[in-house]
Amino acid sequence: MEKIELKAECDKGYVKVKQVGVNPSSIDSVVIGKDQEVTLQPGHVLYMVNELYPYIVEFEEEAKSPGLEAHRKRMRSSNSDSVGRDAAQEAESSTRLESGSDPSQCSVPAQKGKDASAKKESLGHWSQGLRISMQDPKMQVYKDEQVVVIKDKYPKARHHWLVLPWASLSSLKAVTREHLELLKHMHAVGEEVIAEFAGSSKLRFRLGYHAIPSMSHVHLHVISQDFDSPCLKNKKHWNSFNTEYFLESQAVIEMVQEAGRVTVRDGMPELLKLPLRCHGCQQLLPSIPQLKEHLRKHWPQ
Repeated sequence: MEKIELKAECDKGYVKVKQVGVNPSSIDSVVIGKDQEVTLQPGHVLYMVNELYPYIVEFEEEAKSPGLEAHRKRMRSSNSDSVGRDAAQEAESSTRLESGSDPSQCSVPAQKGKDASAKKESLGHWSQGLRISMQDPKMQVYKDEQVVVIKDKYPKARHHWLVLPWASLSSLKAVTREHLELLKHMHAVGEEVIAEFAGSSKLRFRLGYHAIPSMSHVHLHVISQDFDSPCLKNKKHWNSFNTEYFLESQAVIEMVQEAGRVTVRDGMPELLKLPLRCHGCQQLLPSIPQLKEHLRKHWPQ
């Protein structure tokens, strides 16, 4: 029998998971291991007994008890797949930059008590932020019947958009062969956005998905390769776009076409810890500031 101990840290917004049984359990693609304790963030998927039973944790605000615990734990079966970030600023986006706003602003202002409680509905944990952002007309760059494009709140380059389907798809793990045409359409829309908003530039672009995304809901990154952004601040940011952690859009399409699903190999989180290496000439750089200075050499003249 599978045995898992769960301890909710409501004030911190996560659950501690300890495997005490022998049957294998995992969080997303990471095996927990017997007697090991890991953190389960909202949006993560806890798989029990060889991935036969998926569960996702969510925290909801208690509207009737503002003076007591602000959250309660609710576990439910789900096919969702999302890996939390270590700080809100390191995520892709839970809100978006409006036209004319300061591109150097890389954080979301904190909600003040009364203003936050006056919201008509709770926006939930930041990992669910994309679902909110994609519905806001002020944040939309393009939309059609199948997808919407929004500008990343924390852009890691001069141009950084996200293409999201209106259909409910928690992650690439939920993608099957029946979504093949949708993936192709997302890619085509990404290329159209590049042509419309950056067609006159000489910048190169890549389109792809993070192997283990921070935000729930499938989203295709469309990002220029200058990486000229104050929001690019650490090794994780860089390596998430410049190692095999970044799954090329066309490769994902081919994988679904051939296998009917997207398979993410083990060890992906370790790629985020790799040394900083220039994506243009492969030179190793000791720090983000030095990497950014080096990247100027590769910017188109």
